[in-house]
Amino acid sequence: MSRRRATWLAIAGVLVVVLVAALAVFEPWLLVVDRTADDGDEPAAVVGTATGGIADTAVPSAPGEELTRVVLASAEFIDGEHGTTGRATVYRRSDGSRYLRIEDLATSNGPDLHVWLTDKPSGGSCDGCRDSWGIYDDDAYVRLGELKGNRGSQNYEIPASADLAAMRSVVIWCDRFNVAFGTAPLA
Repeated sequence: MSRRRATWLAIAGVLVVVLVAALAVFEPWLLVVDRTADDGDEPAAVVGTATGGIADTAVPSAPGEELTRVVLASAEFIDGEHGTTGRATVYRRSDGSRYLRIEDLATSNGPDLHVWLTDKPSGGSCDGCRDSWGIYDDDAYVRLGELKGNRGSQNYEIPASADLAAMRSVVIWCDRFNVAFGTAPLA
């Protein structure tokens, strides 16, 4: 085998390894593949909106209802690094448990997407910082789980231990690239 041919084979081998690694990291096929979630809404009656906001602990009961819920916060998603629409609502059930419901979500699919509650404001504002959509993992956040689908409606339980008093937004977060796909304000 000639030296020139060996060099070209070595270069081709390196390029194949780089291509395979890039495909594994970026998963470009996700740009054209949607995952749809279809979690139904809970049957518990909504009996009001909490006057104390996201950290409110009071849940009024409705006569004749076994399980009720109140809205703690609700807002529309806004775009982050990717176009994102839908509505995020945090509920408290009459048994004290809390959950996040995302309705009519439409965003890009991506690798390693998660749903978080964070102490950062929705919209990526960080007063002049260079990476305003990458700030959501800088301080306090509550991980609610992997995004079930980049389309549709889905529910996420909020851990009983989570202190929501400081939480200011819901974030669709790409853990692999440390960016917010979209956010919704909670306060």
